[in-house]
Amino acid sequence: MALIEVQVPDIGDFDEVAVIELLVKVGDTVKAEQSLITVESDKASMEIPSSTAGVIKELRVKLGDKVKQGSIVLVVEAAGAAAFPAATAAVSAPAPATNVVAVAPVALTAASGPLQVFVPDIGDFKDVVVIEVMVKSGDTIKVEQSLITVESDKASMEIPSSAAGVLKELKVKVGDKVNIGDLLAVLEGVAVAALPVASAPVTAPTPVPAAAAVVAAPVHAPGGPTLGLPHASPSVRKFARELGVPLEEVKGNGLKGRITADDVQAFTKAVMSGATQTKAQAAKAPAASGGEGAGLGLIPWPKVDFAKFGPIERKEMGRIKKISGANLLRNAVMIPAVTNHDDADITDLEAFRVSTNKENEKSGVKVTMLAFLIKACVAALKKYPEFNSSLDGDAVVYKNYWHIAFAADTPNGLMVPVIRDCDQKGVLQISQEMGELAKKAREGKLGPADMSGATFTISSLGGIGGKYFTPIINAPEVAILGVCKSSMEPVWDGKQFVPRLMLPLSLTWDHRVIDGAAAARFNAFLGQILSDFRRVLL
Repeated sequence: MALIEVQVPDIGDFDEVAVIELLVKVGDTVKAEQSLITVESDKASMEIPSSTAGVIKELRVKLGDKVKQGSIVLVVEAAGAAAFPAATAAVSAPAPATNVVAVAPVALTAASGPLQVFVPDIGDFKDVVVIEVMVKSGDTIKVEQSLITVESDKASMEIPSSAAGVLKELKVKVGDKVNIGDLLAVLEGVAVAALPVASAPVTAPTPVPAAAAVVAAPVHAPGGPTLGLPHASPSVRKFARELGVPLEEVKGNGLKGRITADDVQAFTKAVMSGATQTKAQAAKAPAASGGEGAGLGLIPWPKVDFAKFGPIERKEMGRIKKISGANLLRNAVMIPAVTNHDDADITDLEAFRVSTNKENEKSGVKVTMLAFLIKACVAALKKYPEFNSSLDGDAVVYKNYWHIAFAADTPNGLMVPVIRDCDQKGVLQISQEMGELAKKAREGKLGPADMSGATFTISSLGGIGGKYFTPIINAPEVAILGVCKSSMEPVWDGKQFVPRLMLPLSLTWDHRVIDGAAAARFNAFLGQILSDFRRVLL
């Protein structure tokens, strides 16, 4: 297949616009008209599409580069014919168009009384959406001052005023769709600027650049304010709207603080995990601790001056405890949780674990009982798949993957890293990954990817002690297994009491998804596997 250079098409009266976002990388397969980069002038940002389909072999631009019509963006190994002509074709062979809206320039003249301001020629766009209103009634408007911001699926642009005066009436609002020639505002005028406005349709052919259907040139004037419009491309704003993310609350990490798709995803994950709250959530939600409790219909939290009873020391909670506290409160209040307590005989399994560690002493990998528990839980989750599910509205989502999280105690608080695809890994590999994740947790180096995607969680207090406890489910999971320290106990074998190593199990489950009979069967099956680990092969 031929190598084709993809160029910047006709983007209107713009020269040397900056590349602010790369939307593809070398090796990607792109479709015709797929957006490749985002460029930005002082008034508009727009996405530059591909003129052909194929595989990207070379990127010719990077963030911060300046490009213009004809600049080479990248080289693709073409998979077929171009979906639309390149910019150079538009220059050499303009396509005629008929029955289009003609644009009549208006000379600068003195004027008084009401003046109507229309949407000027914004290129080959139809029904563009008003995403921001930048003025209000009573404002004094200057010539070429931006009035509104509109957005298509490829570009956002500010619409300037063709006249100066006092704004008497704004004819559009956020969410409206506008076209060339639509009445935008009524001013008590002073002067009319030499900006183009739409006139009546004519039938005479008018040359139109061939690439105009892809990226049109918005009319703009330098120096107008953006008044707080989030610094993000149209596709990122659309992505944020689909997720319900308030862009004004997202911190941009792109070039010059630009909000990228990764920033939107990170903000969404932080909100879902409870690490942060939107302003709307913060206004509605009660505090995780010490709050009024009004949101739950509870009596107010007691306010006590503890110092009047004796000496006190006040310490702020750590960040991790604050985050986990909000999650735990939500999960404890919203999930109808029930806990089953059982014991599992791990006498033989413990002997096998000890012998395995002796045999693999040189490898440096120490097998813990938790690694065996993870494999046993995977077998139980496969047999009882409702424990490996999540609620999604009125539906239950059954997951065909088995990612097991385990609680790790660290100096900064409890962390819950995740071991992925445990069904495909042996006990030795699970032990190795668990050790690596626990080390990262203690060093505070766990990233979001290390703590997301779990389908089931194990909380182990085996190294500390205790008998039973009630772990809180880690939403959106529907169950969690708590284990305590094993102990030697006399067990009746039918003839006599014999010493056996017993492991306490505490299974908490969501009663909306799981019933008591299923929970009892799950625990019984798990105990059978732990007492005879050969069952995990069945």
